[in-house]
Amino acid sequence: MKKEINLQLSPKEAYDDVVFQEVVAKKLGLNLREQQFEARQVKRSIDARGRQVKVNVSVEAFIDEPATPLLHTSKAYKDVSLADPIIIVGAGPAGLFAALRAIELGVKPILIERGKDVRSRRRDLAAINKEHIVNPESNYCFGEGGAGTYSDGKLYTRSKKRGDIRRIMEIFVAHGATEQILVDAHPHIGTNKLPKIVTELRESIIQAGGEVLFDTKVVDFILDNNEMKGVITQDGEKIHGVGVILATGHSARDIFQLLHRKKILIESKPFALGVRIEHSQNLIDQIQYNCEIDRGPYLPASSYALVHQTYFEQKQRGVFSFCMCPGGFIVPAATSPGELVVNGMSPSRRDSQFANSGIVVAVELEDLPSYQKYGPLAAMEFQAEIEKKAWLLGGQSQVAPAQRMVDFANRKVSTSLLDTSYQPGLKSINMHDVLPPFISNRLADAFQAFGKKMKGYYTNESQLIGVESRTSSPVRIPRVKETYEHPVIKRLYPCAEGAGYAGGIVSAAMDGERCAEHLIAAYVSKEI
Repeated sequence: MKKEINLQLSPKEAYDDVVFQEVVAKKLGLNLREQQFEARQVKRSIDARGRQVKVNVSVEAFIDEPATPLLHTSKAYKDVSLADPIIIVGAGPAGLFAALRAIELGVKPILIERGKDVRSRRRDLAAINKEHIVNPESNYCFGEGGAGTYSDGKLYTRSKKRGDIRRIMEIFVAHGATEQILVDAHPHIGTNKLPKIVTELRESIIQAGGEVLFDTKVVDFILDNNEMKGVITQDGEKIHGVGVILATGHSARDIFQLLHRKKILIESKPFALGVRIEHSQNLIDQIQYNCEIDRGPYLPASSYALVHQTYFEQKQRGVFSFCMCPGGFIVPAATSPGELVVNGMSPSRRDSQFANSGIVVAVELEDLPSYQKYGPLAAMEFQAEIEKKAWLLGGQSQVAPAQRMVDFANRKVSTSLLDTSYQPGLKSINMHDVLPPFISNRLADAFQAFGKKMKGYYTNESQLIGVESRTSSPVRIPRVKETYEHPVIKRLYPCAEGAGYAGGIVSAAMDGERCAEHLIAAYVSKEI
């Protein structure tokens, strides 16, 4: 017999499995010595609104019968080695899941990645952290798995309209992720676990007859009467396919420039820009969990989400937290020499002593009048200029400009900086010199407002580290809403974050699947 119940538990009851089984059995009036019994959590979320933290749990209990499988997806894919090929540019979440979906639909994917395989990327990440050397083809953004590989691995998304979130989660589990991502309300994998999972996804593609090409940079397109028939690589190789899914991510500026040069329709797009803010994780735990010392052995590192509406020069703009990384690290995310960009990531256990989050300001196109001369690349050029200024003021290396929070609000250069998770190091700077006034003034206003929402957040025991500029693509590659196809160039399917349509691992993966489905339905099979 199977029973489903909802419980509100203490952290120990929710996270200690032995105690959890006992609590559920008692709730159901069962005798564990006399009956076969297994309880499992189906959904779990933390409620920290009261003085005592509670955990809301949806439970399936199996009494005198075996538990049904939690996972319904396998790694078994059919052989497509002799099938018609489609080309997928970019091996991030969108590209990987587009390739797997193509295989499921009987089509051969040729997955092209400018960077290295996930294992080889590590040497280049070490070089940027320790020697401040930026490899423009292999870094925290470019390479197998894209920016998502070396990230927190957050899997939370509200974008249900793009597809089946559970399906994406199960594919991750089938390739090595923990089943806990199927349970937690805000699941994550962790940067230490993601490389192995990404490798397994690649192996599934190859074993099914797909191709994965690393160190292969697309430098041109093969166009025939406004139809995209393939791509040309840096070695001059022409790779043909039924169509092209462009899943290059938000930092592939050369692709945006190529599209613009070839007069393929693209558009400038609003995005957001700001800084990373770093606190001690213990302080955030004390604020969020109402604990006096630490969060204890059962609760995970706490996170936060903040938003504040600001007014500057009679314009309203939102300031909000972005990609909050509890128990995490700040990393250098530049993709070219001569620029400085920061991002955040967390290991699976989220056990760093630091908490960091992007705090960013919405940037509208009307905020950038002097950049309109760049046409559809206006926001991208603004973004690049801020990153170059951060690099210059940081000392022309990957040392990042930084300032304590209250000092920033008071426009005072910090006489000293705090310990940090950012490995290349920090330099004390007035961050108002790095950021334009319409960004910095809004940030100063928002930090003080956030301090009223989270008592203790606004403190000089935290610091701004800049700049956080790669929140989303500053360029949109348009597509027809119903078909996902570019409105002018046929057989071109702009995909996910780099095209301006999806942000985050899960939404990008779902967008990749939809692009594959639409391309194949239009040009390979009418039965999908």
